[in-house]
Amino acid sequence: MRIVMPGGTGQVGAVLYRALSAAGHDVVVLTRRPVREHEIGWDGENPGPWTRAIDGSDVVINLAGRSVSCRYTPATLQDMMDSRVRSTRAVGAAIAGAAKPPRVWLQMSTATIYAHRHDAPNDEASGVIGGTEPGVPGYWAYSVKIAEEWERAQRQAETPSTRKVALRSAMVMSPDRGGVFDYLLWLARLGLGGPVAGGAQYVSWIHDQDFVRAVEFLIADDEIDGPVNLAAPAPVPQRSLMRTLRTAWGVPIGLPATKWMAELGALALRTDTELLLKSRRVIPGRLLETGFAFHHPRWQEAAEDLVHRVRTSR
Repeated sequence: MRIVMPGGTGQVGAVLYRALSAAGHDVVVLTRRPVREHEIGWDGENPGPWTRAIDGSDVVINLAGRSVSCRYTPATLQDMMDSRVRSTRAVGAAIAGAAKPPRVWLQMSTATIYAHRHDAPNDEASGVIGGTEPGVPGYWAYSVKIAEEWERAQRQAETPSTRKVALRSAMVMSPDRGGVFDYLLWLARLGLGGPVAGGAQYVSWIHDQDFVRAVEFLIADDEIDGPVNLAAPAPVPQRSLMRTLRTAWGVPIGLPATKWMAELGALALRTDTELLLKSRRVIPGRLLETGFAFHHPRWQEAAEDLVHRVRTSR
């Protein structure tokens, strides 16, 4: 297949590019700074020569959008919104204008769209959309609004010949440097990987190999459209996630952090505590209902596999 990936230069894009290229597909990446043979320039907003890559392609996987690993100021939140919505509209317009449009458009979204909760998991059918939870910072609602507008931009695109799927993805765990697993492992190796603010908040995650397999599954299944949760079926509390990771690496202790300590750490790392403190308890209802089988459904086995890959590749 010919697969076009707008915004495919980040961690998730690298995971997909390696796997899909190795499977024999012709993968083209749209990026603001093309440097490799398979990359084409675009600005993430306006039509241009890049639209020719989409015309005649089989699949579009749009990953474009500013990284969430930053301080959540009004300016950066607005940039997150603009980069996601405008790039999605641009992709939609290119598909709508194609003489031979792709048969499927997978659009990145986020599990952050669901409410901060501990009491029950969120699936696509019964999950609670966030934004009105009591007792959480007000700006968390804007993250949900970004996700909602992101998905709305895809839904509103007039692409009747192209099936559309919104990927409500949890954190993709891969051994790549600079990814979320690399960061968590770094904390664990320093002895800082203890519970944060008690550690009861749930973490939803997906092993990189299952993420790739789920994407391939969604490309192949012509009946699935709309939102799909890409998350392992067993989210875990943050304290359990880090304890299991420490055990897999062989670190005996993990110092706990209070909420204010997490705030200081996030400030030093130029990121935001929402990524640590929001309880994301998400399960992949639609994937399981349609017969998708996870190779890494439980965190202990997934963490052991990822640690092994880190040790053997570095």
